[in-house]
Amino acid sequence: MSKLILIIKREFTAKVRNKSFIVMTFLSPLLFVGIAVFVGYLSTLKAEQKTIAIHDETGRFFTQFKSDEEYKYVDFSQTPIPVLKDSIQAEHYEGLLLIPKVTDNKGLAKKIEYISNDSPSVLFIADLESVITKKMTQENFKAVGLDTLKIQQAQAKVAINLVKASGEQALKGINEIKIGIGGAFGYLIMMFIVIYGNMVMRSVIEEKTSRIIEVIISSVKPFQLMMGKIIGTSIAGILQFMIWALLGLTAMFVLSVVFDVPLGASSGQAQKIVATSGQDLSKVALYLNELWKLPVGTILVSFIFYFIGGYFLYSSFYAAIGAAVDNETDSQQFLLPIIMPLILGVYIGFFTVMNDPHGTIATTFSMVPLTSPIVMMMRIPFGVPWWQLAISLVLLFGTFVFVVWFASKIYRVGILMYGKRPTWKELLRWISY
Repeated sequence: MSKLILIIKREFTAKVRNKSFIVMTFLSPLLFVGIAVFVGYLSTLKAEQKTIAIHDETGRFFTQFKSDEEYKYVDFSQTPIPVLKDSIQAEHYEGLLLIPKVTDNKGLAKKIEYISNDSPSVLFIADLESVITKKMTQENFKAVGLDTLKIQQAQAKVAINLVKASGEQALKGINEIKIGIGGAFGYLIMMFIVIYGNMVMRSVIEEKTSRIIEVIISSVKPFQLMMGKIIGTSIAGILQFMIWALLGLTAMFVLSVVFDVPLGASSGQAQKIVATSGQDLSKVALYLNELWKLPVGTILVSFIFYFIGGYFLYSSFYAAIGAAVDNETDSQQFLLPIIMPLILGVYIGFFTVMNDPHGTIATTFSMVPLTSPIVMMMRIPFGVPWWQLAISLVLLFGTFVFVVWFASKIYRVGILMYGKRPTWKELLRWISY
């Protein structure tokens, strides 16, 4: 045990004294805040207004188009079409909406053209079609003798009220908020695993290529060395994350509150959100009350356990790969099977948990150790039975013990192997030694 503690101290000290570690520890929060400020600044900029020329030979549609901050519609119905096309090619206008003189609406619907140098967005064309369709529909109603005003008055708008079985009012969009909270914790776990798992692997490769490992291995067991690297690197990583969180939150608070600097893409919408919330404070209170009911304690405690279990599990793989290869290039063939479960966990979380958090797929993958740190963290805000959490954590840490067992076998053999790129078949043979 004393040797393991010495290795942990050595790994931790080596990491925190590294110049790149120190620089990135204090530089990363500044870069993050700088990006947030830059995105916030961009969100406050208004896009240049685009001019759309309209050549309406029917004289019925131009008045239906309303200019806004993004598009300005100008009537050029009296200008010859060739002249307008030349202006489009010269980029004087963004595009030309050509509505020919056809009295039959069915025929007209197939003759309308939009001319531009660049392909327009699907949403923009859909808006144009919606305006023209609405006008044509009104004209068709009048043509068959229908009262458009009465039709408009007869149209119904349905807003379904969500109610829980207990009788409490439920809210629309709360699932998206819950998956956002769980997804943030799951993403932090994945990011920590990838960043510091690679750090463990590089540390093993560096010591192996410098032949220092031959001296170290004469004094300690390979298993102790591997565990010392994993735990020492994890402690250094947790320290770095804590410093990042402290410096980042402090900088964002000072910039947003003291200097009133916009942060993030949502800053440009802040006034709209405030105005909207002011119109219906009771609904805002319901959302806040719903968020208050989230299992915050369970989320935080589970995050710690899944954070540790997930990192230890994957770091064992990274350490084994580092021992098996001589350089990072050779490690690429082994990294993809490790990264794929993490990516799968993210996809399962966002595309399955949000729609059916207690379904078979979400529940199964929240139990599978390779995906449970991410999927379970996304499920917890929706409420997870304690026995499912217990089973998931037991499987996670049990799998970690098993992975450490066979990873240490690969580590023991591979740490002294040089000059040969191992295959999957050879790795399996090493386990049997």
